[in-house]
Amino acid sequence: MGAEFVQLSLTPLAIGILAAVACALPGNFLILRRQALIGDAISHVVLPGIVVAFLITGTISTWPMMLGAAGAAVVAVVLIEAIRRLGRIEPGAAMGVTFTSLFAAGVLLLEQSDTSSVHLDVEHALYGNLESLIWLSADGWGSLLDPQALADLPPELGRMAVVTLLIAVLTAVFWRPLKLSTFDEGFAKTLGIPTGALSLGLVVTAALAAVAAFDAVGSIIVIAMFICPPAAARLMTNRLEVQVAWSIAFAAVSAVLGYVFAGYGPLWFGGNDAVSAAGMIATVSGMILGSACLFAPHRSRVGVPPEPEQT
Repeated sequence: MGAEFVQLSLTPLAIGILAAVACALPGNFLILRRQALIGDAISHVVLPGIVVAFLITGTISTWPMMLGAAGAAVVAVVLIEAIRRLGRIEPGAAMGVTFTSLFAAGVLLLEQSDTSSVHLDVEHALYGNLESLIWLSADGWGSLLDPQALADLPPELGRMAVVTLLIAVLTAVFWRPLKLSTFDEGFAKTLGIPTGALSLGLVVTAALAAVAAFDAVGSIIVIAMFICPPAAARLMTNRLEVQVAWSIAFAAVSAVLGYVFAGYGPLWFGGNDAVSAAGMIATVSGMILGSACLFAPHRSRVGVPPEPEQT
């Protein structure tokens, strides 16, 4: 049983947890800055960039994916500004049109491209391929100490581990300026903190997490992890440090329970086939958020109307 778990479930679980945590960390600050949908937008924008990068290079690797996503982000910014100015519509509408159009363009490119040599298609773009990231050469827990077996680990695990560690380090290094600029941007400016650069860095960090997680878990779980664990954590406490800890815990629990329910849940209810792990992880994270809205200590924040403006 141990050998089977290490071979078939250990690496997908680890990758799912790392992806969830990598998205949840910047998601805390996006939630507090009322920019939660930036994570949603990023997950839409990166798709056409990644597809174009694949069509140019013929491979799915980290740096081409990052450059493609960055190029798509630049195109998105230009399109948003052009639509806003030429159409004279408010920025939110321009963003909505741009992000959905770019995502649709990415789906069309996938449909019309030959991606048979790699795991890149519409289903993969939405749900990832988490279940297939198994460790075939493992024969038990002893493989964790076997250099030859470790060399055969899915490359997504190493990439996701490096990105998660990088995001955690950046969060720790820039904790104080991030905290100050998030809660009181005006005061942060008076202290000489470059709030604009911090905001840009936060978006870049979120994009890094989205691109790294995209290949393994697709865009559905990326959207869910940016929003649901941090939002649920926000309802648990008034302290940012504790909120971040709660969000990490919720992200990890969502990944573990979602993976288990996806594989065994249908069998418990008489089904014959497993369901998408990424989809179930997103579902569990939504259920955690729903429970927090009903039972969390600070659930009164939900639905509280804004204070009236002073005249």
